[in-house]
Amino acid sequence: METADAREQMIEQQVRAWDVLDGRVLEVMRRVPRELFVPAAQRYRAYADVEVPLARGQHMLRPSLCGRLLQALLPQERERVLEIGAGSGYLTACLRAMATEVRVRALEIFPELAEEACRNLALLGMRDLEVVDADALQADTGACYDAIAVTASLPLYDARFERMLAVGGRLFVVVGEPPVMEARLVRRTAPDSFATQSLFETVIDPLINAARPPEFTF
Repeated sequence: METADAREQMIEQQVRAWDVLDGRVLEVMRRVPRELFVPAAQRYRAYADVEVPLARGQHMLRPSLCGRLLQALLPQERERVLEIGAGSGYLTACLRAMATEVRVRALEIFPELAEEACRNLALLGMRDLEVVDADALQADTGACYDAIAVTASLPLYDARFERMLAVGGRLFVVVGEPPVMEARLVRRTAPDSFATQSLFETVIDPLINAARPPEFTF
């Protein structure tokens, strides 16, 4: 199948089918060539609705989940966006493509993935964003963001990310452990007030070094 046809099939049969209906999100996912961010040996999976293996045991989020994340956050002009877990850079590219003046900063704990993301984004001419080799649980950026995407799960919810939101900002995060995790949208409604919305159930890789519940012992 031709790449353009495969991409359109992904949009119509996978992304739209999972209630991603925002026209701006669908157009971004049409424009960003997902195959560019998939390892060569996995290229045949670029437009399948599966997690694609990356280096260091990591995975690309499946396309339908990327669509739901983008639809939840909907970055706007001049907003500051933080991505936790850049991987190979696909979602980073989609976040940047959501509006002409969106400012994106992405953190990636594995140096080889951060380098790969930078190379892939440069091939698209996306040099006006920042990919940093850093552990998000150790990094203290001191900045406030309008949208934060956490692309790995938190076995236990960690409030540090919501505290990095500007008032009116949105956080997408997946919380819990297999077999069921909950995707949430957290909004900062006031300096000391947050509202949380449950979006859907899913399962994704845990964030490296994230806290886990204590193991049950008899």
